[in-house]
Amino acid sequence: MSRPLHTFVLSDIHLADAELGLPGKSLWKRYKRPKFFIDQSFKRLLDFLENETRGETCELIFNGDIFDFDSVMRLPLHTSLHLTWLEKNRGLFPEEEKSRFKMEVILSDHPVFVQAVREFVQRGNSVVFIVGNHDIELHWPLVQKEVLKSLALAPEEEARVRFCEFFYVSNGDTAVEHGNQYDDYCVSSNPIHPFIKKGKKILVRLPFGNIAGRYMTNGMGLFNPHVESSFLMDLSEYFRFFYKYAIRVQPLIGFTWLWGACVSFWVAITDGLLPAMRDPLFVEQRVQEVAEKANASPEMVRTLLELKVHSAIFNPVKIARELWLDRFLILVLIGFLSFQMYAVIYLMFPISKFWFFFFFVLLVPGLIFYSRNIKSVVIETMEEIFKNAPMVAKITKTKRVIFGHTHRELHTAVDQVEVINTGTWSPAFKDPECRESFGRKCFAWIRYPEGDLTREREADLFEWNDPELIKIPVRK
Repeated sequence: MSRPLHTFVLSDIHLADAELGLPGKSLWKRYKRPKFFIDQSFKRLLDFLENETRGETCELIFNGDIFDFDSVMRLPLHTSLHLTWLEKNRGLFPEEEKSRFKMEVILSDHPVFVQAVREFVQRGNSVVFIVGNHDIELHWPLVQKEVLKSLALAPEEEARVRFCEFFYVSNGDTAVEHGNQYDDYCVSSNPIHPFIKKGKKILVRLPFGNIAGRYMTNGMGLFNPHVESSFLMDLSEYFRFFYKYAIRVQPLIGFTWLWGACVSFWVAITDGLLPAMRDPLFVEQRVQEVAEKANASPEMVRTLLELKVHSAIFNPVKIARELWLDRFLILVLIGFLSFQMYAVIYLMFPISKFWFFFFFVLLVPGLIFYSRNIKSVVIETMEEIFKNAPMVAKITKTKRVIFGHTHRELHTAVDQVEVINTGTWSPAFKDPECRESFGRKCFAWIRYPEGDLTREREADLFEWNDPELIKIPVRK
């Protein structure tokens, strides 16, 4: 690809299949209704930018989580594929043909988005897809072919579309990486060799966060997976949520959560410990291939891989806490201790069953206190991601680093390295009614100041407040 004059970067769109609603459950996964799709707004943005750049060469970088394979629940009507009970209730496993089907479903439900990207490339521009954690199934060759098939481009136009394993270097001045490699819940253990063999099946290895989203959150349609505050609450908030929403729509939500959490825990541990599939004779060739697509050197690829954090699956206590299984076990323990106290006293003095509940209520405040001291780690994750920016810039020999992943837009500097997070375009709402939105539709625009090619490119973070741009100030 030629060096572009303009580079646009956005991330975390989370395109998925459309949810048309269930009878009597108007709030069930309401955020997935077509009325909340960003397709038209995205197309207007590309048209706006095309007009602003006056036909100059542009590059559009999709920095991870553009597609949300984890939330796709649609099943093939006629297929020779074997589907398990778990797949029928929580979505298809990440096998190549099943991932291809999910990609086909997503693209067919978002024709305007596909058209916008097609027209952008046909105007002589280039597109880069960087794999994130929610679209980790983009690693499959058949899935990439499905994207190209939907774009229906000429061969010379297809050459301007590329898929990068986990990072990309634009124009030698900007490193672009989704950021999940610095989040122990969502890290890809080996983005160079992402496949594992489980029995006779070959799968993409899913990070813990994706597994929990599939097997737990997919069955709890009143929670919005794009906003952590919609499902990370303390006990009192969960009780209020249950009586306001769940008791009418999903009264057995507690049971759904429990078995989903147990399945998530089991799959995360068993899949996470499996070795990556790789041919030792072609390891260096694979690194070279990844480097070429990323405009990088093999040394950059190997060094960046060393920055990734240790996956949370090696800390079972931590993932049990994230799944709320620790609080469930404490609740069971409280019930057991309450019964033991009641039984011991009953052997000496006949007392009513009321005392069992008295002891139970007496011990529950300890659980509430414990729960309130467990906070979301999203802010900590963002700080961990940004902390790695100077090293990423040094390794890639760039002056700025652009991340996504946290859904929090920001333009700042870390140790004199310019750092941008492009936030999210996902259907993020804090409430089941989808009235209180979260985040802003942001993107980074990198260009030569005043079109002067002798100067270094500059970057700005903008919000697309359809149909106008709002520049987000740099935070010092």
